[in-house]
Amino acid sequence: MLRALLLTLSVVAIAHAELCKPDAQNAFKVRISIKTALGDNAYAWDANEEYLFKAMVAFAMRRYSSKSTTQISNVLLCNVTDRVSFWFVVTDSSKNVTTVPGSEVEAAIRMNRNRINSAFLLNDKTLQFLKITSTLSPPVEPSAPVWLIVFGVVLCLVVAGIVFLIVSGIQKHKKKNKESTERENLEEKVEVTLENGIPCEVLDLKAGHINGVFAADDERFTPL
Repeated sequence: MLRALLLTLSVVAIAHAELCKPDAQNAFKVRISIKTALGDNAYAWDANEEYLFKAMVAFAMRRYSSKSTTQISNVLLCNVTDRVSFWFVVTDSSKNVTTVPGSEVEAAIRMNRNRINSAFLLNDKTLQFLKITSTLSPPVEPSAPVWLIVFGVVLCLVVAGIVFLIVSGIQKHKKKNKESTERENLEEKVEVTLENGIPCEVLDLKAGHINGVFAADDERFTPL
């Protein structure tokens, strides 16, 4: 009985070794840069971190497909290096001797990439799935609804237009009053008065003015 159990385990181990190896079908390589990401707060990559990675991949697979029965034991790691890099595959839970198609694994990882990154305090640059393209950051939603932003912009334009009309009206009114005042002053300077039916210029009170009628009478008399 014990011999049969050991034989079974060895067969499973050999099968798993064939499934998980560099460039194997449906296998993915992972490269982790903990020191780069966390500096002095970097943690050591050990068996506990490997268990957490397997758990997160199993979680991603189960969340990707509600009918999935993927367990932690279905996630296999191999060729783990000190730098930290390794390969992994996900085996079919029903057969356990074949791997889940790479397209499904990729879709599950992409769907849950932020959750996986958060579990290890890393990001897409420091936790790299080399055959899986980086996920795009979710679009940032504005704190205010779009319609409210549009309404605010339109309201500002209306207010600015009203202020412009008021200011321009005041300026035109001031300009009109100034032109009217200048015109009145000019009319006062050139104003003529009528005396005895004869138009006469306004007298210059400071310099005096010689009446042309009397000047003509004086010229008729010959000086002695």
